[in-house]
Amino acid sequence: MAGISGQDNDESSATTLQNGSPKSQSVTATVNGNEKMKLNGEEGTDQPLVNGCCQEVARTEESLGEEAGEEGAKNDKEIVLIQDMGFNVQIQIPGGNPIELPVSSMELVQEIHQVLMDREDTCIRTCFSLQIDGVTLDNFAELKSIEGLKEGSVIKVVEEPYTVREARIHVRHIRDLLKSVDPADAYNGVDCNSLSFLNTVTVGDILDKKRSKPDSVDCTPPDFIMPSSKERPLLPLHPGLKDLKGPQCLKVLTYTGWNPPPGNRRMHGDLLYLYVLTLEDKKYHITASTRGFYVNQSTEDEFNPRAAQQKFLSHSLVDLLNQISPSFKRNFSILLKKRGQKHPFERVPTPYQIYSWMAPQSEHSVDYIRAEDAFSTRLGYEEHIPGQTRDWNEEIQTTRELSKKTLPERLIRERAIFKVHSDFVGAATRGAMAVIDGNVMAINPGEDAKMQMFIWNNIFFSLGFDVREHYKDFGGDYAAYIAPGNDLQGVKAYFNLDSEGLYTLGTAVIDYRGYRVTAQSIIPGILDREQEQSVVYGSIDFGKTVVTCDKYVELLQKTAPQLKIFPHKVLSDKGDEVELYTSLECKGIIGNDKRHYVLDLLRTFPPDINYLPIEDEPLSKIMQEHGYPKKHPHRLACLRQELIEAFVETRYVAFVRHAAYQFQQLQQQSQKKADENKDQKLVPQELELDGLEETPE
Repeated sequence: MAGISGQDNDESSATTLQNGSPKSQSVTATVNGNEKMKLNGEEGTDQPLVNGCCQEVARTEESLGEEAGEEGAKNDKEIVLIQDMGFNVQIQIPGGNPIELPVSSMELVQEIHQVLMDREDTCIRTCFSLQIDGVTLDNFAELKSIEGLKEGSVIKVVEEPYTVREARIHVRHIRDLLKSVDPADAYNGVDCNSLSFLNTVTVGDILDKKRSKPDSVDCTPPDFIMPSSKERPLLPLHPGLKDLKGPQCLKVLTYTGWNPPPGNRRMHGDLLYLYVLTLEDKKYHITASTRGFYVNQSTEDEFNPRAAQQKFLSHSLVDLLNQISPSFKRNFSILLKKRGQKHPFERVPTPYQIYSWMAPQSEHSVDYIRAEDAFSTRLGYEEHIPGQTRDWNEEIQTTRELSKKTLPERLIRERAIFKVHSDFVGAATRGAMAVIDGNVMAINPGEDAKMQMFIWNNIFFSLGFDVREHYKDFGGDYAAYIAPGNDLQGVKAYFNLDSEGLYTLGTAVIDYRGYRVTAQSIIPGILDREQEQSVVYGSIDFGKTVVTCDKYVELLQKTAPQLKIFPHKVLSDKGDEVELYTSLECKGIIGNDKRHYVLDLLRTFPPDINYLPIEDEPLSKIMQEHGYPKKHPHRLACLRQELIEAFVETRYVAFVRHAAYQFQQLQQQSQKKADENKDQKLVPQELELDGLEETPE
């Protein structure tokens, strides 16, 4: 874990080193010029670097000219040297032994919170603060800004009073712990969970490197992969399903029907009411109060919020369940050990979510919290911005505009871009599911279902159908289904160019229940005017009218060579000749924020003619022998950008080899001519010498 920040007095620092690294490292990066990196102390100082702490930043600037007024010259070469040294702190847990934790000075206090909520011995706590010498630490403060924090400092974990939000977060966290080894959420893609068989495939080698290897290993292949086998089961593609199943700790954990607490009980500190059915078939009604959790005397039919005769008040719900259910205590400890056997990367939800295209039939157990999530809107909950939704377009474009002159600034920028895009994809996925499930009203409800469009959480959703016969000549609905994928590839290409002044929309393509949904951020002002008034570059009617703009020409002139797009001229129906640097369908729109956007990039890359029967242009004889051109349901088959880059690189290599060969031939010819001329000069000299020898004295 490493925090990233800037420093005053024109100093910057950043690190992404892992905690606990015992090696000495230093990083040298040259910005706005050549780049190089030195590791393991080479060309560094004698100070060791561990855990990313106590950095020293040295900046060297070389000017191209000696006059101070030359702008940009001083930034021609800028070297940032980052050196860090880690230290350990003691974490004092209530009722437990202190634990030693390696930290970095660039970490945030909140990152220590996350570590403690993930550790096996502290994962049952969620509502707490960290204090040092009686002073509560700010969650968003960097450790280097805390006075008195040094090697061996003691940080106390102090339990804080619950709020309704903190109580709900605590209950959800306990539910996640109970399901932490169950692959059901990963198969369903809940909360960015993805399947991982890392530990299964490596047989634990990643975590336990000292494990002794067996003398012999049975390498006999199973029968179902042999050529003679008639059955090809899919279940073996999901290894370790039995091992992934953890022990059951509770039969039921849910909110009761007595929620929310009445006004008089709120005055007493009641926040939530829970219902628990233990493995011993005992029913308990639990009160979540500001002080913690305790068993009350309520039943299914009678509301009695007073505490039970055996008064167990626990700040953590797990501590309370340990006291009232021996089976829970035993199985929960087994569950935590099983969870600890998983690699840390397997326990953390990944923003690069992977959805499984197949899933085995599993037991469907009772989970009221899962049911509550399925039938309740989370708009605004996941963003933690009460009362408003996020402006996705502004966030995406603002993060791109962050400074990227120095290495620390680039790291901060990349982290911000990654976080915003991950949140956008998550919100777009939930919105697309809500649209297909019919939980979002269309902005044009009078239109046919295929033509309806939706706006949810400041995201625009459209379905993959040929609604206005735009793709009539390209394959109809088949082409409309493929177009969003091609457009996404074009957006990725322009976004990765990172061209200053040219912007793309946040875009996600979601396939759900047989529908293809395109989710896009909204250009400011685009909904307040007609499309004809908005487009200042490109065509909105497939070439009948084509417009251009000097600013877009200036911006796209920079991107065209990088994308291997040759400038070309097109004729409109009126005979006007317009030079374009993109495909004809690409549109340029200037938003109310004065940013220049490009969209509809579905034909950014050249078509694959192996799937396009073109008259008067037959394919080669070899291609025809292999059955090309293939009959395809649509005419939007395009080449991948990787293929184009590989083709160009291959041609460059072939050109260099040819040029080198020609240069070698020229050198050999020149050398041969030089040798011939030398021989021709030597022959007369030899004859002259022979004549001198024959002349008598």
